[in-house]
Amino acid sequence: MDAVILAKVNNWLTGNYDQETKAEIIRLQNENPDELIDSFYQNLEFGTGGLRGIMGVGTNRINKYTIGMATQGYSNYLLKSFPNIIVKVAIAHDSRNNSRFYAETVAKVFAANGIKVFLFQSLRPTPELSFTIRYLGCQGGVVCTASHNPKEYNGYKAYWNDGGQLVPPHDHRVIEEVEKIGSVNEVKWTGGESHITMVGKEMDEAYISMVKNLSVYPEIIERQHNLCIVYTPIHGTGIKLVPEVLQRFGFSNVHVVDDQATPDGNFPTVAYPNPEEKETMSLGLKKSREIDADILLGTDPDADRVGIGIKNDKGEWILMNGNQTAVLAFNYMIEARKEKGISQPNDMVIKTIVTTDMIDEIARQSHIHCYNVLTGFKWIAELIKEKEKTENYVIGGEESYGLMIGDKLRDKDAVSAVAILCEMAAYEKNKGKTLYDKLVDLYLQFGFYKESLISITKKGMDGQKQIADMMSSYRNQPPVTINGSSVVHLLDYQISRGKNLKTGESWKIMLPVSNVLQFILEDGSKISARPSGTEPKIKFYFSVNEKLNSRTSLEIVNNLLQERIDAIIADMKLK
Repeated sequence: MDAVILAKVNNWLTGNYDQETKAEIIRLQNENPDELIDSFYQNLEFGTGGLRGIMGVGTNRINKYTIGMATQGYSNYLLKSFPNIIVKVAIAHDSRNNSRFYAETVAKVFAANGIKVFLFQSLRPTPELSFTIRYLGCQGGVVCTASHNPKEYNGYKAYWNDGGQLVPPHDHRVIEEVEKIGSVNEVKWTGGESHITMVGKEMDEAYISMVKNLSVYPEIIERQHNLCIVYTPIHGTGIKLVPEVLQRFGFSNVHVVDDQATPDGNFPTVAYPNPEEKETMSLGLKKSREIDADILLGTDPDADRVGIGIKNDKGEWILMNGNQTAVLAFNYMIEARKEKGISQPNDMVIKTIVTTDMIDEIARQSHIHCYNVLTGFKWIAELIKEKEKTENYVIGGEESYGLMIGDKLRDKDAVSAVAILCEMAAYEKNKGKTLYDKLVDLYLQFGFYKESLISITKKGMDGQKQIADMMSSYRNQPPVTINGSSVVHLLDYQISRGKNLKTGESWKIMLPVSNVLQFILEDGSKISARPSGTEPKIKFYFSVNEKLNSRTSLEIVNNLLQERIDAIIADMKLK
């Protein structure tokens, strides 16, 4: 074993760690030394969003000690940032194994530092945590979750006083404070329990009331209250609020998938608790077919992502991708608010740079501002904060199954998304249409946009270097053509410059620096390359579009667009 790793192991065996932890280290030494090495070979990184990793003993795992040290660093930063007030934080957790224990650990460390803590009595959706921070006037907050990762994982998302996740300069400054904590002996573990206040039903009521106020057409729900809805919380926190919210909206025909209704950190019915996966939604699809439902919805364990299933024109159940869901939701909030007479001249919507440009076109033709930000809802939250005195935020979203409706919270919210998507289905049903009909209508009106995503992992010691070399090659020697179409624009978010490759004209990109490249082709295709900051993986996003002249040509155009995406991937040698 490497001497540095061995020193870390011995520190945990002789240091101020509990006996259960030490016994597990000894077991790994005897039974699984490779696992022991992996548990200690590095320190689990506190990134810009917080911590996420496999649970277990060691510096490279999620456990009481890595969670506690992170919280001590975050406490130190909060106290420095707000020196003349009583600092307040809110804490929530999801259904994962150990999440309650981690949340209580976080609460105790904050409280021992003299910080006032509002701890939820039991599991709650992540968006409710974001709402609570704003509602109670907190300076920060934490939710213990690993979102849609497999059951072995857990994590820790840190929030700022606007209810959004940390953005510059706070993200890097919190990281600096966390990295200063060199030992568990520097953590204040206990002694401030009187600073902890339990919250629950009263916050639920405030949050549900906020969501209810997002409804545009309650009178249509009243007429279509019998809309047949199937919902699965996928063993997560959505069960706490989604059925209640749907009832408050006025829906009377809601069917929860029983086998996935009970919160369970082992996620016994799925391999990955991710509503993006067809296998994960299979029980919901089965129930939807059995009862001939109108709409299927599923939320991930912390209820910030939503998957949606609908019937196509042949009566077959299909799962929408995140871009299609976003197109329907954005259009509904724009169209319905205008029809109702409640739209504002300064309305705005926000999407990420890798989310379908069909939303930009809908906004353009609707004479409403559409802003593009970097990937992540923290950037949507930051732009709302920048614009809130002059523009009225309506909806934001990204292709990875996230929506945020209204400005009373600042993170993606699957609870309100489920409610609004059901209202949208009722709105179309009231016109004798399905959501699939509506999507095709939008393709006819704004153009048929089709998106795809591939993720490439470069394994081994030099995986990160291979990806860095790939990005460097694209930057320094950008392709002249891709799939026979000229590359017109190269957008490099790392140097904040856009360039017209034909004329040489360049311009500044007014967004924070990020390692993303985008190629805009002459035929309207867009390819985005975005490496992961934490693992040897790079994502390529593809967006193509074509005019759709009639419903009868839908399948032909769909196939044409898929062939174009396949040809782009082949030309770029990505498969």
